[in-house]
Amino acid sequence: MAKTSDENRVVVKVFLYGIQPQIWRRFSISRDVTFIALSDAIQAAMGWENKHPHEFRHGKGKRLVDVIGPVGLQDQVIGEFQDEAVLSVGEFLGKRRLPIRMLYRYDFADEWIHEIVFEKRVAGEGGPELLDGARACPPEDFGGTFQYMQALHGEIEWMNPGYDPEAFDAKAVSFEPKKAKRSR
Repeated sequence: MAKTSDENRVVVKVFLYGIQPQIWRRFSISRDVTFIALSDAIQAAMGWENKHPHEFRHGKGKRLVDVIGPVGLQDQVIGEFQDEAVLSVGEFLGKRRLPIRMLYRYDFADEWIHEIVFEKRVAGEGGPELLDGARACPPEDFGGTFQYMQALHGEIEWMNPGYDPEAFDAKAVSFEPKKAKRSR
């Protein structure tokens, strides 16, 4: 099948490591957006509050030493560092065959590790568009995957009364920028 020049978007699947049943989202986004805008889209799709540091990691095999992130992390990186405010998704993907995988690390204390899969190129316009998803995002500042799984299995109590791990409402996801200050 021939590639067309109107494939100006990419379908992205994001899921959290270490949690079963899986918490995931699938959305499409313009290839022209920077990685900071991709981070914002992931935050909105997953239901995070975007109040902790993050980074994207990629590389060959299991050595994910190359980082795309905010300026300030570059001196903490073993591999190549790229500024997320400059690098676009399209520049990163180039003409490489999809799917391409990378990690998205959010909240370095709780260590929420997401796998990102750039699944396919598609045609379309506009901002990010949620396509599908399952299960509620863990509560912010909950303590990471281990504590989340403990709560899920009834070993510890949820710190958020009324939290339902099965609830996910795709219509409630908004990609509109939030007015709150962002911590980088």
